[in-house]
Amino acid sequence: MRKLYPNAAAALAGLIEDGQTLAVGGFGLCGIPEALIAAVRDSGKKGLTVISNNAGVDGFGLGQLLATRQVRKMISSYVGENKEFERQYLAGELELEFTPQGTLAEKLRAGGAGIPAFFTRTGYGTLVAEGKETRQFPAADGSNHWYVLERSLRADVALVKAWKADAAGNLVYRKTARNFNPNVATAARVCVAEVEQLVENGALDPESIHTPGIYVKRLVVNAHPEKRIEQRTVRQ
Repeated sequence: MRKLYPNAAAALAGLIEDGQTLAVGGFGLCGIPEALIAAVRDSGKKGLTVISNNAGVDGFGLGQLLATRQVRKMISSYVGENKEFERQYLAGELELEFTPQGTLAEKLRAGGAGIPAFFTRTGYGTLVAEGKETRQFPAADGSNHWYVLERSLRADVALVKAWKADAAGNLVYRKTARNFNPNVATAARVCVAEVEQLVENGALDPESIHTPGIYVKRLVVNAHPEKRIEQRTVRQ
């Protein structure tokens, strides 16, 4: 099965539809699939639910999809870098499912592993737990603690960014760009990976592969991504 496509638009052709749920890797602007996000914007598809740690910044990353009003709902853990996100949410134009960061990562991991739900102490007694099942479990010291039942997450399409891939779709992420990408890659019906380097099969050390190619259905090479920084700070 040939997985490589000539560009991001071709890699998403026939996959993205109105009203779908997309899971998108990245943390801030680190490790985001820049070309694939731009291709979703250009597709014009609307009513999307997007699962991502945050929504990029104004005018870049997932912020582009907010500017074009293609996102109906965000499932996120951090929303502090995007003024348009804030404006739409406070105006009631954007639905938000606010999720603690570790819980979000585990919801994606559980979705990829076929686990329907799990209990966590995080969020108990806060707005995060409203409307959810809670239960007490004993700790090792004999005390009891309250836990919140969190349901796992699955998406129609996953968009991830990797450093290297081989033709079989095995992925290697670079340093902190690894972040949410491995969990996102497994938590969808179809995973599309944007990579900086494509190597021959057998060129990657099997012990260094982070996402096995069995999860990846399509590949596109973006050799020169912008890799913007949200808040660049330098010495005076």
